[in-house]
Amino acid sequence: MQRGMARRVCDRSSPLPATSEPCLVRLVSRLKLEHLQTFLAVARYGSVSRAAEALNLTQPTATSRIKAMEASLGTKVFDRTATGMSLTKRGDMLLQYAAQFQQLSDMVEENVMDAAGVDRLMRIGVSETIAQSWLPDFIGALHKDFPNLKIEISVDISLNLREQLLRREVDLAILLGPISDFTVDNIELPSVELVWFRAAGEGRDVDLRTTPIATYARNTRPFRELRAKLFDRFGPDITLFPSSSLSSCFRMVEAGLAVGALPKALGRSMVEAGKLVEFDAGVAPSPLNFSASYIGEPRNYVIEAAAKTAQAIAAKEL
Repeated sequence: MQRGMARRVCDRSSPLPATSEPCLVRLVSRLKLEHLQTFLAVARYGSVSRAAEALNLTQPTATSRIKAMEASLGTKVFDRTATGMSLTKRGDMLLQYAAQFQQLSDMVEENVMDAAGVDRLMRIGVSETIAQSWLPDFIGALHKDFPNLKIEISVDISLNLREQLLRREVDLAILLGPISDFTVDNIELPSVELVWFRAAGEGRDVDLRTTPIATYARNTRPFRELRAKLFDRFGPDITLFPSSSLSSCFRMVEAGLAVGALPKALGRSMVEAGKLVEFDAGVAPSPLNFSASYIGEPRNYVIEAAAKTAQAIAAKEL
């Protein structure tokens, strides 16, 4: 009875086999791993164009891979609708097999393949605090570990980076975190200390009720927290100069146009050069807590390794 069932499961006339390992091997022998990767991406995003962008492909290439896979299987795996791509019943069956082989491929890449052989695109989103501090060292370390890794970098505020990660538009987000979402894994990074800076030639006494304050962009957590503390201490009449450019904030402070609650690590060289001085404003800005965050499933050891590298570089630089 069991043998008869096995023969029916492995029937060569069936486009998609069930769960036996010999059938699974025979299935993939008809396909290419790149076809399965494209299939998984389209299933994940529900769109060929978004899948192609994530895989660093042209849309026609992604489309041709799906068509070639369907031709090899002799069945449709997607229904094309006005709202996107949805899995057919056969496509839903294929999904579990494709995920298994993607996991196997990642294990081979991690445990067998030389790191120099890893040739893929990684999309990294970072906040400007990171971009202005240890991002170059981080990218250098990644290239040392994975010489053929292609890296695409975007700099944005943490709120936007969170949404980009959840929409899978970036693979790794280094942002004010952690992200509280069950799909996301977070590696905590060393906190970034904020201190008060003023121009070196200005007087020692600074009245924050009458002095403009340069700080983070309006729709960020550091801005909201600092504004709340200043309102509690001085009332609503303070003047804040929010900016998405930390370098612009430092230039304003250096020119004596404002004081700033800014990252200590970024102002260190200007203090050593005699351009800025730290001072006690009576209100201590909260430190910034960053995380290296990524989607946990499907597991990708290269992204995990990059997140741990970010942690190591941040600990060294900060």
